[in-house]
Amino acid sequence: MAKKRKSRIPKSVKIVVRVFIILFILLVAFIGFHYYRKYAIQSEQIRQAQLQRQQEAAKLLKQRKAFIKKIGPIAREVDKSYDLLPSITIAQACLESNYDQSALSQKYNNLFGVKGSNPNTSAVMTTKEYVKDKWVTVKARFQIYDSYEASIRAHARLFQNGTTWNHDQYKHVLASKNYQTQAKALVTDGYATDPNYADKLINLIEQFNLEKYDK
Repeated sequence: MAKKRKSRIPKSVKIVVRVFIILFILLVAFIGFHYYRKYAIQSEQIRQAQLQRQQEAAKLLKQRKAFIKKIGPIAREVDKSYDLLPSITIAQACLESNYDQSALSQKYNNLFGVKGSNPNTSAVMTTKEYVKDKWVTVKARFQIYDSYEASIRAHARLFQNGTTWNHDQYKHVLASKNYQTQAKALVTDGYATDPNYADKLINLIEQFNLEKYDK
């Protein structure tokens, strides 16, 4: 009986198969490298964005601390004669002038948004006020001061003298002995229209340890 002959794969087919395998491996490697490179670029972009945010936050914090360091001693010196807590004054200045970034503060040294009436000593500015349970943009005339000290001293006199219609307007503010009660008294006595004003002041005082200026 004759033996069966083994089937032989042509050499050309083997070459084609090998080339196909090599090309397949290269394709997989290329696709893998493409996605890895894309992932690496995205990761680097995320890292750079995070780094930039951290740098901006650090710069902002440094700027805010510098402002507090500048007005802190002034508030301490002025407020001791007016039964006011420097921590509250500093927190108010930070909040109302946005740490000296407001146009009113930078141009006219008005740290507390004090209104004015004399055209020779005041300027018209745009501001936001909380009216009938919502924030509205209005134009008003604001007082011009020649220094931060002048602004802080006028602010202190307001609490001591009261308003033209009520000299005891801020009696609860003056009677307060700690920053928590004084912050709440500002709302109770009608100084602030923002219902969250007291909480904002307290948070600022605790964040920057402003109570140290009260001692």
